[in-house]
Amino acid sequence: MNTDHGATAGTRADVVSGDTNAASPDAAAGTPGMRRAGTMPVAKTPRPAPGRGGRNLQRVAVVIPAKDESERIAATVRSARAIPYVDLVLVVDDGSEDDTQHVARDAGAVVVRHSHNRGKAAAMETGAAVVAMRDADGRPPRLLLFLDGDLGDTAVNTAPLVGPVREGLADVSIALLPPQKGAGGRGVVVGTARRAIQHLTGWSPTQPLSGMRCLTREAFEAATPLAHGWGVETGMTIDLLRQGYVAVEVPCDLRHRPSSNDLKGQLHRAAQYRDVVLAVNARRLRGTVHAVRGLGRPKGPVQR
Repeated sequence: MNTDHGATAGTRADVVSGDTNAASPDAAAGTPGMRRAGTMPVAKTPRPAPGRGGRNLQRVAVVIPAKDESERIAATVRSARAIPYVDLVLVVDDGSEDDTQHVARDAGAVVVRHSHNRGKAAAMETGAAVVAMRDADGRPPRLLLFLDGDLGDTAVNTAPLVGPVREGLADVSIALLPPQKGAGGRGVVVGTARRAIQHLTGWSPTQPLSGMRCLTREAFEAATPLAHGWGVETGMTIDLLRQGYVAVEVPCDLRHRPSSNDLKGQLHRAAQYRDVVLAVNARRLRGTVHAVRGLGRPKGPVQR
């Protein structure tokens, strides 16, 4: 999954370390989805009831949307299976023309397949629906850890995303990737997404396009229907923060296949830009409609 990631000097974001007991993210006071500076965030999603001895019974399902990833999907699946609390790795083969589904199944993943390519958002929704069907009665719904199919052996390094969500510090945790060797982007799409999220929610994420995310089931459902195409992450972040869900960014040492600066890479970034702008404009319009409807409501008790 080719996605450019970048950071602009001077931006601030809620960032937690892998040790959630040691972090104190900075946040804008009063902003939905945030907490005051110097305090730990508290998730909107209620904590599940503990099991015997106060044990946290919540497990994690890894969902990997993939298309034509036969070269890397086996390593990604095997690595993801080693993440603590993961008891299900699900690959959604989104209309691949290679052997992605067979390679993923042989590596130990549960595989579902779209007969034709429907896009990342549809693959994520299919994956979440299948996980829900496999959740056990009497246990908390699994957390959803979305990973790109090309992470290979580094997929296990997304483990720090689980802690903040599982421990009730956040509703969604987003991976901060180190600089990727060979990446050819200039940060245009990243900057566009970051500014839009900040304008609409008050939060300035460092890597708004990062697709490696851990969410509660409640948060995922609150973000559906997902934005189309490459706008899915930007749309999800805006939708969740507007509803008061808490997002944090967590550094993860990940390596994937970045888009280069050749014609294919430029076309990819153009598609990213288009989808991000479409997702943002849809949410701006939705906000305007809600504001107009709010103006038409009576502000006090109706006199009869």
